[in-house]
This record gives sequence, C-alpha cells and structure tokens, in this order.
Amino acid sequence: MSTITTQDGAKIFYKDWGAGQPVVFSHGWPLNSDSWEAQMLFLASNDYRCIAHDRRGHGRSSQPWSGNDMDTYADDLAELIETLALRGAVLVGFSAGGGEVTRYIGRHGTKRLAGAALISAVPPLMLKTAANPGGLPIEKFDEIRHGSTADRSQFYKDIASGPFFGANRPGAKVSQGMIDSFWLQGMQAGAKNTFDCIKAFSETDFTEDLEKFDVPTLIVHGDDDQIVPIGAAALRSSKLVKAATLKIYPGAPHGLAYTHRNQLNADLLAFLKT
Repeated sequence: MSTITTQDGAKIFYKDWGAGQPVVFSHGWPLNSDSWEAQMLFLASNDYRCIAHDRRGHGRSSQPWSGNDMDTYADDLAELIETLALRGAVLVGFSAGGGEVTRYIGRHGTKRLAGAALISAVPPLMLKTAANPGGLPIEKFDEIRHGSTADRSQFYKDIASGPFFGANRPGAKVSQGMIDSFWLQGMQAGAKNTFDCIKAFSETDFTEDLEKFDVPTLIVHGDDDQIVPIGAAALRSSKLVKAATLKIYPGAPHGLAYTHRNQLNADLLAFLKT
C-alpha cells in the first residue's frame, strides 16, 4: 500500500492513478477514497493523474486518538501534496472533504494549485448560529453523535438507505450495492475518529478560508440534499468565492458522486479542460 507518515506519526494511505495534471480528491464522512472510484477511473482514463487519500481515522489510514479536526486534516493534505511534489493540482472535496480542501487553502494557500471543486460541501458553516441562521440546529448533530455511539453499524445503514442517496424519495433508484458500499467504508473507519469528525465538519466556520480562494473554483450541489442543505452551503459559498462557477443539480441528493456520476464526471472534465 502507498502511504505517507505525517509529522505526528499518522500513516495516511493514498491511491495514485494515471498520469498528467494532478487531481487530488478528499472524501466525505465516514467514507474513504473508495468513494471517488467512479471519478478517478473516468479522469485517469482521460489523461489526468488522480490521487485520493484516506483521511486520518478513515479507511486504511491510522486511527490516532487526537488530531481529528479540520486544521490537522488540512495539514495532512498539505503533507501529501508536498511529499508527492505536486504542482498545478486541482483539489476536489466532497462534503466534509470540501471543508478539508477549503481549510487547506485557508492555511496553505494556492501556490501548488490550479483550481478547486467543492462537491456537496459543508462550507461555509453547517451549524445554525446567530450569524448563520440558515444552518442546522445543534440537535441535528447531537442526533448523529447519538447514532454513532448507540449502534454505529445500523446508523450507517439507515443513512445510506435513507437521506444520503435520496433513497427515501418517491421513485428513487438506489441499489443495495450503493448502500452496502457506504456501510462498508463507514465501518472501516475508527469509532473515535468518526465521532470527533462530526464536530469538525459541523462546527468549523470556513468563511475566512473561502475568502482566500484565488483559483478557478467549481461548486456543485444538489437542490434536494438532505444532509448538507444547499441554502446554507453552496449558495453562500458561491458568493464568498471570487468568480466561482455554481452548478445546481435539480433533485440530486447529497451522494451525487454516486447517483449522478456521469453528470459530475462530465462537469469535472469540462472544468479541468478550461
């Protein structure tokens, strides 16, 4: 397996497919780099070098007790990019991974980047506050914490067979394989790590990070996202990022990298070519 070792000793697994301009993928909670296989296979077959890592505590990476926060996630991503000596890279982040990409730019800048894409991403802030009235109340995230400790395995099955892929909508066509893939990836992750990550993706304010974006940025979100509602996420982010391109997928759920893979693949390729 390909891994790097971070400054605090965590081992980070990564995949490195193809050759060409590097495209670096950051996955969502509680998944791992396998969640990007449709995009990586497509783009690597179109002459791009596709790299995706398992975030610390997820997949095949180490499960350290500490460091399960956005600053550390962003620093791990920076170490991966620097170790592989990437230049002109495009970062693609889904959900919590969109937060990771955004915090990376906020902490490390864009000197190694040619662009960024935020897919169903959590920025600027998921939590409802006085300054962010469109966010979700803390009770929603407390429910996720409860589910993660009471019966994590069943909780992941319930998310996958319900709101994540929009399987709870009339006429939805969500395969058992998609549901099983979500559950399997979630169960590969550490219980402590995924528990801590709930706070990281829900309570981190990325507003100032988004204001530092100075590379072409694609923002993609479904208008039926039941996990990260579009109003407090993509619609706000697109106003904070200079000259961002916003694409709204009508009726699309949170997990659109699976359900709308062909549309997303085409949009990512078109974005990369421009």
